Amino acid sequence: MKVGIIGGTGKMGTLFSGIFSRAGHEVQVCGRSCFSRCLDLAVSSDILMISVPIRDTIPVIQDITPFLSEEQILCDLTSLKTGPVAAMLASRASVVGLHPMFGPTVSSLSGQTIIATPARIDDASLTSFLSIFERQGARITLSTPEEHDRMMAVVQGLTHCVTLTVAETMRRLGMSPEATGPYRSPVYQIEMGLVGRLLSQDPDLYADMLTKNPYLPPVLAACEASFGQIHTAIRTGDPGAFREIFVDNAQFFEGYSRTAAEETDYLINAMVKR
Repeated sequence: MKVGIIGGTGKMGTLFSGIFSRAGHEVQVCGRSCFSRCLDLAVSSDILMISVPIRDTIPVIQDITPFLSEEQILCDLTSLKTGPVAAMLASRASVVGLHPMFGPTVSSLSGQTIIATPARIDDASLTSFLSIFERQGARITLSTPEEHDRMMAVVQGLTHCVTLTVAETMRRLGMSPEATGPYRSPVYQIEMGLVGRLLSQDPDLYADMLTKNPYLPPVLAACEASFGQIHTAIRTGDPGAFREIFVDNAQFFEGYSRTAAEETDYLINAMVKR
């Protein structure tokens, strides 16, 4: 099959170009700057993948959807799914939204998760399409676009906002990671690793990921209320109130806590051995 990737000259597009090539497919790529070349690629591809920044995804899809046929599969790689999938459904092609839960620096798909939001495709075609990734070791999670975005409000939105809040707080306090280094614990070192990793990424990517997810504001409102409750218990010196919050959450996370302890112990031991 012929696979076309619009935006394939970017890092994620390059990664998926290799994935399709290893599966035995003919792959052609183009940057989004040359519309005529992208249009030629779009109409001639059996599978067409859109791999451009979030803010550009829907406009690019809208440019090419009138020219696609029922015989084609159209997919995208953005970390939001509701808007892009709705835009792809304006075409006549089969539609599958994709969200790789990893960055373009992974060495293989082994053990990596790809979320798929099939919107219009027959079962046989979907199975064949997803097998391209499964045969290279990927785990596929099926979802609807709406459920995907609702989950991403927590999986990405909440966690990234909390991580950025740690960085912003330390910056306001004038307390650098280097200054705190001699006092670090293994858990703090992991947290600083997450902060550093986040801040080394493209700010526009995270801006789009967070500001364009309609499910994120109520999640952050709950986070703000939670922090306020914890802050009040600490500010008023009320260990009983703090303990109640802690115990309620320990019970809520009871089924996961042991696994989390084992996984973080593994990370800590790996850091100590370096």
